[in-house]
Amino acid sequence: MKLELTLNAKPPMVTRSIAQCHSQDWRTELAQAFTRVPDLLAFLHLRADQIADLDPGPGPFRLLVPRGFAALMTPGDPQDPLLRQVLPRRDERLDCPGFSRDPVGDGPAVCVPGLLRKYAGRALLIAHGACAVHCRYCFRRHFPYAELGPHRARIAAAIDQIQTDHSLSEVILSGGDPLLLSDDALAALLARLAAIPHLRRLRLHTRLPTVLPARVTEALCALLTGLRLTPVLVVHVNHAAELGAGARAALRRLHAGGITLLNQSVLLRGVNDTADALSALSERLFDCAVLPYYLHQLDLVHGAAHFEVTDGDAGALMERLRARLPGYLVPRLVREVAGAPCKVPVAFRGSLTDPVRR
Repeated sequence: MKLELTLNAKPPMVTRSIAQCHSQDWRTELAQAFTRVPDLLAFLHLRADQIADLDPGPGPFRLLVPRGFAALMTPGDPQDPLLRQVLPRRDERLDCPGFSRDPVGDGPAVCVPGLLRKYAGRALLIAHGACAVHCRYCFRRHFPYAELGPHRARIAAAIDQIQTDHSLSEVILSGGDPLLLSDDALAALLARLAAIPHLRRLRLHTRLPTVLPARVTEALCALLTGLRLTPVLVVHVNHAAELGAGARAALRRLHAGGITLLNQSVLLRGVNDTADALSALSERLFDCAVLPYYLHQLDLVHGAAHFEVTDGDAGALMERLRARLPGYLVPRLVREVAGAPCKVPVAFRGSLTDPVRR
């Protein structure tokens, strides 16, 4: 059935359940993800006229939302915090001062195509150029993945570079999302990294355990835990509602294998910019065996200005969070600054009785 995006048309009712949205094969589930705005709105029983700044044709950075992730959204709620992260808005087309296409200095940090060196002792390898979900605030939404060249050749060049740099003790697999590699391709890459004597740790940054939990199979867990390198898996969760039953099971499965699980979030206006939302997220993460790690101030990427939260508001939120939670559940508020030797803490001077500063 063809769905027409009109301002007043009521979308057809769509039978929805989380169980039906998860396939036994994660590849099939990804292939069935929403890629058209009208289809996602129909699934959520929403009309286009309920979202004033909706962009029905987002251009090159298209809509991509797995059905299982969409099933965690509240039907009929145009302000749902998960929906806000993925639904294209016309504000993305605005040119805003201070926002750029490479806000964190990825370009100057490239050693060889796909290998970035920013911080001492670590290198970041773009293991896969695609994601399972398109987050509208993504700092790499403009990254030139198509210019990286053939996968096999660039991975070989990156491995050669890592082998020759004895200052490295950790490799970070990023993307895109490294868990979109097949088990065979991932196993081959991990084996080559594990054979480099001066490496000690392997870190994977991924969104898949929450947006596509079917990817976390027993085979994947065995692959990650059978390494010489100590594995650390950093997930990206911004709101407690993202941690449904499937995500919890996937994360618990990884934790049971002895994998260290950390979370980094992005502070997003209209998504998690309240003490209640951040507190609930930390509590839910811990229930899923994940420790809060970083809360990032928004990377100033072109197209994401409508998500920005001021440093003053962010600092006041952190004060309230510290008053509610034990220290191990309070993430560090940081910003990535191009050219800086580490993530930069966001300073805030004040107390709970001070007005929110802008």
